Amino acid sequence: MTQIKRTAALVATSAALLGLTAPLTTSASAATPSLRWVKCAGTGLDPRQQCATVQVPMDYADPGGRTIDVVVSRIPAEDPAARRGVLVLIPGGPGGSSLANPSGKGQKLPREVRDAYDLIGFAPRGLAPSTSVDCGLDHADLALSKLRPWPAPDGSVAENMVTARRLADACARNGGELMRHIDTVAEARDLDRVRTALGERRISAWGVSYGTYVGSVYSQLFPHRTDRIVLDSNDDPDPTRVARAWLAGHEQGVEDTFPEFAKWASTPDNPDRLAGTAAEVRPLILKLAARLDRKPIPWPGANPEELNGNVLRQTMLDTFYSPSRFPTLAKLILAAQAGTVPPAPAAPPEQVLQNVTAVGAATLCNDVTWPESAAVYQKGVDKSRAEYPLTAGMPRNAMVCAAWPYRPKQAPVRITDRGPSNILLVQNERDVATPLAGALKLRQALGDRAVMVTVNATGHDAYLANGNACGDETVSRFLATGERPDRDVYCA
Repeated sequence: MTQIKRTAALVATSAALLGLTAPLTTSASAATPSLRWVKCAGTGLDPRQQCATVQVPMDYADPGGRTIDVVVSRIPAEDPAARRGVLVLIPGGPGGSSLANPSGKGQKLPREVRDAYDLIGFAPRGLAPSTSVDCGLDHADLALSKLRPWPAPDGSVAENMVTARRLADACARNGGELMRHIDTVAEARDLDRVRTALGERRISAWGVSYGTYVGSVYSQLFPHRTDRIVLDSNDDPDPTRVARAWLAGHEQGVEDTFPEFAKWASTPDNPDRLAGTAAEVRPLILKLAARLDRKPIPWPGANPEELNGNVLRQTMLDTFYSPSRFPTLAKLILAAQAGTVPPAPAAPPEQVLQNVTAVGAATLCNDVTWPESAAVYQKGVDKSRAEYPLTAGMPRNAMVCAAWPYRPKQAPVRITDRGPSNILLVQNERDVATPLAGALKLRQALGDRAVMVTVNATGHDAYLANGNACGDETVSRFLATGERPDRDVYCA
């Protein structure tokens, strides 16, 4: 698998307010394109996909200073006569890439959408093959249960604060100057440099997960540069917390999704059946996690090399991203009950994981100031453990940002209702990573700029993924024709 595809696979979850009414013009009347398109590196990509490099300021406060590279990809519109413009595929994460997406998820788009748009992917700043960063973390610190840390079995955050300082020190020591300049506002400004380089007056976009926040920020900073904007699986835009609110949302996301897993795990004809009734599944998992807290099972080849309670909880959270993953959790539970483990899960190449981790940490920590006091996190963890025992306090815990050495370069962008009404939100009702409760806050912030399609479905990523036909058809119609529901709708 190429580095482009490996990076994309890792995340399978970042102000002039004018609403111009002039008709959309094509690229023929926009700025002259300035990109040199070449064959993309790697194999397994659509032969039509090409790549180019856009140079952007490393620091937008010093636009004449050092530049960095942002690599973009393109598959041209399939019907030049029907071409409307470009559709930018904004990846999730932070730390995700959409560079391979024109060849991948972009080909799931209906023909009338592919006819109308050049499909554009990109590797955000800091992420290879764009100018890249790396914190040089120890292998053990690349475990997801360290990066998105879980409290100790007794709820203490003391060790998490030690880990945060170790990770933050490594990023400051090894990450270089670019680490200071990776944040959502910079990514949005990079997108506008990409727009200019493409020769487009406006862009359409399909942002997913963290990409909904990037798309919202872009639409706030450059409203007159937006055409048709789809935001899929939506982040809470709270400007006082930003990523802290996203992590906290996992509490509700797990609770929203768990009943679907419990129902599936108690179905009589399920070969991975866990219990006779759905009501028995929750206490079964809580009891097993507590047992693994006390007595982990060795797990050679995994990171960490043991199945403990927090690894089980992390697997539960990961599994809930899609119902198709439910068997992974069930098989792990059945093995653990028998005192064994399944084969260790495959890990991405360490170089890729180091890169993705560094970009993710920089974005989360540079977007907003995080508390530095262990007492603040301990209070949140204690409350969370009492109210949401399945997630055991993790969503309120201290991560690397608690010891981050840099301060945000600007205040987070406040998303408002000022700008053109050209945004369509699509949101699954049960989403572990970006729960409906947070999506409703983005809907409220956007006001009349947006319409929201709520989909009766389970899983992260709604459009052309874990949603339903009604939601897919509504989004496709909007992208292809501009027709959008008059008001919020529910796709049963």
